[in-house]
Amino acid sequence: MKILIIEDENELADSISEYLSEENYLCEFARTYNQALEKIESFHYDCILLDIMLPDGNGMNILEELKRQDKQDGVIIISAKNALDDKIKGLQIGADDYLTKPFHLSELAARIYSVIRRKQFGNSNTVRQNELEIDLLAKTILVHNNPVILTKKEFDLLLYFIGNKNRVISKSTLAEHLSGDFADMLDNHDFVYAHIKNLKKKLSEAGCESYLKTVYGTGYKWEG
Repeated sequence: MKILIIEDENELADSISEYLSEENYLCEFARTYNQALEKIESFHYDCILLDIMLPDGNGMNILEELKRQDKQDGVIIISAKNALDDKIKGLQIGADDYLTKPFHLSELAARIYSVIRRKQFGNSNTVRQNELEIDLLAKTILVHNNPVILTKKEFDLLLYFIGNKNRVISKSTLAEHLSGDFADMLDNHDFVYAHIKNLKKKLSEAGCESYLKTVYGTGYKWEG
């Protein structure tokens, strides 16, 4: 799962990233308003942490831009401002949650999880598709009630496919999801194929139906 941290306080941004990385999130940074605009125009994120008090612009305008582009990224405003008007405005424009500084990182992580669960998995802690069962909190997978052990990348891919069920996803989009903006620096995206091959193999060996399909020349699609 990929997180964009829009925050000009470097120490706080680094602390958030360090904590969330331990929770298996891939974090990227935007330290200014203009950097944030570039990021949201170029990439998709599972959740955006948005400080509305940026040195070169108002974070509320970033919310407006996300709405204008019809982006579905989850957004949590993190702000030192505890004004009710700001909370109401942010939530009305399209933010999913509002957290006032200072906050505990464990609470932030819980809220991120809640936003992603609500937007991608119908507000459930457990995702089921016939013989396949995924516990989002425990990060465990069962096929026919037997555990399947996946790597972090394989688990992330599985959730991304299921969260985008019946949509064709290109290899470049998957590379961006797994590697963030480093994907642009890679000569090829063969590592995506390797992760998908291993994921399909493990699920198949456990007796899972072949829900993950290759759309030749285009990408991959999870059917269900």
